Amino acid sequence: MTISQTFESVKTYYKSGVTRSLSFRLDALKKLKNGILRNQDLICSALKEDLGKVSMESYMTEIGMVLEEISYTQKHLKSWMKVHRVATPLAQFKSKSFQLDEPYGTVLIIAPWNYPIQLSLSPLVGAIAGGNTAIVKPSSYAKKTSAVIAKLLTECFDPSFVAVIEGGRAENTELLEQKFDYIFFTGSVAVGKIVMEAASKHLTPVTLELGGKSPVVVEKSANIKLAARRIAFGKVLNSGQTCV
Repeated sequence: MTISQTFESVKTYYKSGVTRSLSFRLDALKKLKNGILRNQDLICSALKEDLGKVSMESYMTEIGMVLEEISYTQKHLKSWMKVHRVATPLAQFKSKSFQLDEPYGTVLIIAPWNYPIQLSLSPLVGAIAGGNTAIVKPSSYAKKTSAVIAKLLTECFDPSFVAVIEGGRAENTELLEQKFDYIFFTGSVAVGKIVMEAASKHLTPVTLELGGKSPVVVEKSANIKLAARRIAFGKVLNSGQTCV
């Protein structure tokens, strides 16, 4: 199936309305959690081969964080989906105002190589919780992990609900030509600009989580020893490849 055909399939699935119910969303989150637990050893092996991560660090910075996010979302999703009372503007005095959050539609998630599990699956948790369908594009610079992500999501979901597109720059370019309803991108500033430009053609809202330096300011009142330990920890965690 081509990228454009995959996009149309995922778009059609969203339009069916099946993803909107609380029961569907909770069931999908449960499937994702179970899939991660079932493939945990495989994930750790892939992260070790791609990035040299030990199992403890893989769980602490990737697997555990996604599982925690799923659990938190499962606990609060019912409340998030309720109609909420909001303040009424003066121009509509005496009326009552409410807010009901609606799904965006079909979401594109482009993940980086430095946290390939966390930054592909955590955005997916949000997309599922919001009642959306999604296409996940893992990084081509973490090939083993990309393959595991594809295996995991294919096991868990109908590809018309959550699809995975593997590949590199050519696949990214073709994906960005599609008219997504939301784009979540994590990566460099240079590529972020390309994503923003492509999204602007369709007025597609985006989240850009971009790389960069992480300077630290230590004030005189700080506990210097504690600050130094925390700074050193941040510099060695994930070999320093963390955006803050």
